[in-house]
Amino acid sequence: MFSIIGIVVVFGCIAGGYLMEHGNIKVLLQPAELLIIGGAAVGTVLISNPIHTLKSIISGVIGVFGSSKYSTEHYTNSLKMMYELLQKARKEGLVALETDIEEPDKSPLFSKYEGFVKDHHAVAFVCDTMRMAVSGGVEVFDLDQMLEVDMDVHHHGATEPVTSLSTMADSLPGLGIVAAVLGVVITMSAMGGPPEEIGKKVAAALVGTFLGILLCYGLVGPLASRMGKMADEQHAFLLVLRVTMIAFLKGVAPIMAVEIGRRTVPGHVRPSFKAVEEACRGAKAEAAAAAPDAEPAAG
Repeated sequence: MFSIIGIVVVFGCIAGGYLMEHGNIKVLLQPAELLIIGGAAVGTVLISNPIHTLKSIISGVIGVFGSSKYSTEHYTNSLKMMYELLQKARKEGLVALETDIEEPDKSPLFSKYEGFVKDHHAVAFVCDTMRMAVSGGVEVFDLDQMLEVDMDVHHHGATEPVTSLSTMADSLPGLGIVAAVLGVVITMSAMGGPPEEIGKKVAAALVGTFLGILLCYGLVGPLASRMGKMADEQHAFLLVLRVTMIAFLKGVAPIMAVEIGRRTVPGHVRPSFKAVEEACRGAKAEAAAAAPDAEPAAG
């Protein structure tokens, strides 16, 4: 939402200032210049990136115009979910998690947390880690190192479209100059004609430079920056999950492992100790209420 507001502010203020100086807005409408700059910029992206990166760029740009899912509420619910998962492992043993981690989409535990289940990478991150813990044979230190590598690989993949979009933004001023030079060539070929016609062609050439710089610093560059921040948000979320699981596997009680994870949450979205504690108590009460119903069914 704020991205849309920002774009409106950028283009609105530029157009408003231009009109205040009694500029003719029609002069800025140069489809040919926009085709040269925009088309060439898109072409450079197509040349330099594989198909999966192009898909990531498109999905990333679309995601910029939505709100961040990593809110305080999302972190609270995720920590509550981790508490339930770890508490079950502590009471019934790690083997009891097999039904949940093998088919997380059918797990009664995970299904209560729709926001978490929609994040397929986070679900795989948790389930694959706990699967290795259940199977045994891997030291906690080695498992932690593996999770670190997994996060680095994922973060690198998430920042690839950011790098590509940033490269495109950097090319726009140069492509604007290309459009301007072509405009000058057209102008020179029309020398000797009416001064008004020559003036229009010069103005069109200068608009090419203007558009290249505006699109670089006013649109594409900020979009790439926002996509980079989105990748950092996901990386921070995975770090919370990693720290929580590793703390538990080292022998820390589930509630303390969750608290260690809470301390890893970025400050601007970190839930309070009381909020997480109350959420975990609620999960414990829900489990206790469900237990009597499960016993007759088992019998």
